[in-house]
Amino acid sequence: MAARSRWQAWYRERRERWLIERDRREDPAGSGLTLTPRRVYILPTRPGLSFTVLLLIMLIGALNYNLGLGFALTFFTGACAVADMYLTTRNLVALRLTAGRAAPVFAGEQAQFELHLHNPTRRDRFAIMVGFEDAASANKAGAPTHATDVAAGASSAVVLSAPAPARGWLAAPRIRLVTSFPLGLFRAWSYWKPVPPELAVLVYPAPETPGPPLPSHGAASEDGHGAVGLDNFAGIRPYQQGDPLRHLAWRQIARHDPALGGQLVTKQFDGGAVAELALDFADLPAHLGLELRLSRLTQWVLQAELRALPYSLRLGAASYGPALGEAHRAACLRALALYRGAA
Repeated sequence: MAARSRWQAWYRERRERWLIERDRREDPAGSGLTLTPRRVYILPTRPGLSFTVLLLIMLIGALNYNLGLGFALTFFTGACAVADMYLTTRNLVALRLTAGRAAPVFAGEQAQFELHLHNPTRRDRFAIMVGFEDAASANKAGAPTHATDVAAGASSAVVLSAPAPARGWLAAPRIRLVTSFPLGLFRAWSYWKPVPPELAVLVYPAPETPGPPLPSHGAASEDGHGAVGLDNFAGIRPYQQGDPLRHLAWRQIARHDPALGGQLVTKQFDGGAVAELALDFADLPAHLGLELRLSRLTQWVLQAELRALPYSLRLGAASYGPALGEAHRAACLRALALYRGAA
């Protein structure tokens, strides 16, 4: 058993290395890949093997009883099998694969990879199964589960999912395309491993849940000192997730009957003298560990955006903000995802 395991590990390593070198050689610029006949593999399916046994029985019967019609039927059905082998291979050949969009996700979520299949020929392509090779090997049927058709001269998009366990860049696993069209007697397949970062997802740190409240002090302005958003009462607003319970406007809540559509409201304060909400990696206790500190900062960035509080983020020598908005949020989360500082 040990020798068998070593042989399988050696085979997988050599196969993986050969596939990677081939993909880099045929797609050096990371601009997509066209499936050539040399990249398409084909083998008979279980129905195909059964069909082969049936042909042998028909041939033996025709020889035994010297039946002319038996020979004609045997050779005709054999020709159908050969034609099916050719058409199955041609269903994949000349397809061009390109990478689509890949939106960032948080660690622990499912990363979504978009793949485009372009058909530049005049032949329609049917029943092409697309998926990741790891998912295909885990499937009992041994084939990917996303089916698509590609019309002549058109394109088709497929979105594939993979778990994102840790922050940083997540490259797409090897993609596997399988087809048994038209008769199902043969299975043709091909592989493509996109060259990073052609098809990769940025994985943000998972927000700490439940997260502690935002730090109550920020960078002071030239006029004085004060807590962020906690100096002067400015009114009430609808309750948002993450608001402290002590800021709930109980008098206003008591006046609204929940049965009549009432809702929770919270007090809103103006910071006045405070210039920004300062989020500094160095201010967090070192005993929390690197990943937990990054998760806490991620939660604070999301809370600050949700409550519309301008904030700045400092990670070592890098500083972002103060600002507010989608671009600032994306820049801060990207810095947290790619941070490689010392714990």
